[in-house]
Amino acid sequence: MYSIMAVKVEERVAKAPDLQEILTVHGCIIKTRVGLHETDAERCSMNGIIILHLYGEKEEFQKLYDEIAALDGITPKFIEF
Repeated sequence: MYSIMAVKVEERVAKAPDLQEILTVHGCIIKTRVGLHETDAERCSMNGIIILHLYGEKEEFQKLYDEIAALDGITPKFIEF
């Protein structure tokens, strides 16, 4: 089964290490990872979105979702098709 998870990250510099640890543990089900945040010559946004293209079983996706959702300032959402 294929699934997409969007992860909104607030205060990304402070929160990124905890999120990265979770993503590394679940790395075998992450086929593609794309990170987006606003930036220009004068600033870099503290908020961002990570898009994860997942492959595997729903139970694995749910475990990843639950671990991410437990982090303060980080909100995961599924997009399934």
